[in-house]
Amino acid sequence: MRKIRWGILATGGIAATFTEDLLTMPDAEVLAVGSRSVEAARRFADRYDIPRAYGSWAELAADADLDVVYVATPHSAHHAAAAACLDAGRAVLVEKPAALSAPQAEDLVARARSAGVLFVEAMWTRTLPAVRELTARIAAGDIGTPRVVSADFGLTGQFAPTHRLRDPALGGGALLDLGVYPVAFAQLVLGEPATVTATGTRTAEGVDETVGLLLSHDSGAVATLTCSIVADTPRVAAVSGDAGRIELDRGFFAPHGFRLYRGDQVEQVAAAPSGRGYVHEAAEVMRCLRTGETESALLPLADTLAVLRTLDAARAQLGVRYPAE
Repeated sequence: MRKIRWGILATGGIAATFTEDLLTMPDAEVLAVGSRSVEAARRFADRYDIPRAYGSWAELAADADLDVVYVATPHSAHHAAAAACLDAGRAVLVEKPAALSAPQAEDLVARARSAGVLFVEAMWTRTLPAVRELTARIAAGDIGTPRVVSADFGLTGQFAPTHRLRDPALGGGALLDLGVYPVAFAQLVLGEPATVTATGTRTAEGVDETVGLLLSHDSGAVATLTCSIVADTPRVAAVSGDAGRIELDRGFFAPHGFRLYRGDQVEQVAAAPSGRGYVHEAAEVMRCLRTGETESALLPLADTLAVLRTLDAARAQLGVRYPAE
């Protein structure tokens, strides 16, 4: 089996973690890294023994030996970086959320389809064994019809005003960095909501700080979700149906399993991820490349856009807008 040759665009923490997982995969090769600075690219290349280092996104995108580029910039640069690669004919795996807004993401989808190349959002949680088993159990009717989803993701780190989580120019705030996980989880189970109700607070810089969401569906199902950059929440999730429920412990976005309750009966389901968890999304991308697919059935673009529409609706109600929009 021919190795899939990866390019890494950006050199921050998530790029490093993803690269470390790629290096554990015998059918993957990290061929190149690109940054806005050749010095940063070379440091990253030396750290991971990557053969090629480029000092611009355009140079990386132009490397015809690459099968796919992983975009790991801050949210505010996702659109520009992914567009440069797609327009050069490169397949792209872009970190979540795929862009700052649904219109930006729609533009990327159009570019990918015009170029006839694979485009995938790195919503890695959906590819994890435990989450795939969870969706299979729900589809099989193990908890009946899902009626209520709850999930939260909050942390506190005394972030400085210049930190990316508080910087509007970098797409800061709780929703895009943390809230994307509860929203994506809820919509994986229930689909896109009919209505979105958001309440919350903003930082002095104007980004969302703590947010509560109520997603309502025509079926009567609801999702109650929270996210925060100033509160260390439990980071748990649950799906309740009319015949049972599923509970995920702290770190629900990277679960090693879940509990399934039916009446007085409880089943512990174990399904740990490999590596740091990014192996599974990388494997899905490589599967698509080998079969010639331009969209992943496991990570469909329709769901990428639906999650961003929910986030857009929430931000609009909170009065949060980014300079790059």
